[in-house]
Amino acid sequence: MGDPAGIGPEIVLKALNAAAHGNLATVVVLGDEKVFEKVAADCALANPFKKVVSDDDSLREALDSHCDTILYNQQLVDLSKFTYGEIDGMCGRAAYESIVRAVRITQNGMATALVTPPLHKESLRAGGIHSIGHTEILGDLTDSPSPITMFETLGLKIFFMTRHLSLRQACDSVTEERVYRSIKECYRLTLNNAFDIRKPLVVAALNPHGGEHGLFGDEEQLAIVPAIGHAHRDGLDVVGPVGADSAFHLAKIGKYRAVLSLYHDQGHIAAKTLDFDRTISVTWGLPFLRTSVDHGTAFDIAGKGIASEISMIEAIKVAIRYLAGK
Repeated sequence: MGDPAGIGPEIVLKALNAAAHGNLATVVVLGDEKVFEKVAADCALANPFKKVVSDDDSLREALDSHCDTILYNQQLVDLSKFTYGEIDGMCGRAAYESIVRAVRITQNGMATALVTPPLHKESLRAGGIHSIGHTEILGDLTDSPSPITMFETLGLKIFFMTRHLSLRQACDSVTEERVYRSIKECYRLTLNNAFDIRKPLVVAALNPHGGEHGLFGDEEQLAIVPAIGHAHRDGLDVVGPVGADSAFHLAKIGKYRAVLSLYHDQGHIAAKTLDFDRTISVTWGLPFLRTSVDHGTAFDIAGKGIASEISMIEAIKVAIRYLAGK
């Protein structure tokens, strides 16, 4: 359900009422039934759940009956203390516990992918959760040391070498070894039919104009070019560094299979400018597929019934498409 004080429950309800999964998948929602009842009432939304279960055995029975929309109820939120749009450790903890249960049922074979609404980092921290986001939480829960984030927006695919670091820390992370390892891992992930393997992977430059041979920074010369050279010696079809003001556009029009972005905002700005609502996050390097909306909890509009469900619908559809294409 995401953070219950945000728009997560609302966009889940709206996406299911819009039949985002069609007849192509069963959706199991993890969260608090009372929260969903309140959100449905406050936002004038229909209840889309065909069955409500509260334990794994009941879930298996519901799945065996081919029910396509199931709520796995967890009593996590005291509504007498609940307020939309506020940082609240209770809500951060509730969101986390929903993820824990979702991971468990997925790893137990009752689901094949995880689709996530937004979390609030400060609420997580207030709830005693020290991981700063979904990717880190999922990595910890599954003992996955290096999950990799990819954005997909209208066919444009962007990998990220670093995520939640300050800009200074991200620049310091641009070392030959780290760039090389990121190229190698991202390239491996593109060897499936979700990508056009006839085309190269491109590495976005860090500095303006790729540093202009050291005039605007030397990271390209010292780290990125040697890392790409190492990848070439491994037989990988990768090019760059290409100026970030061109690399994303060229990938969008089909010149490259995907872009490796070196830091958070470099790739986020490109994807979200192309289509904010349809920017979907895909996490690789976990034992299962994970897709997600890539917007926040929108505390300012939570509970008002005006949140857009487009990104949630797209996240469900992307998960179904990737599963179908393996």
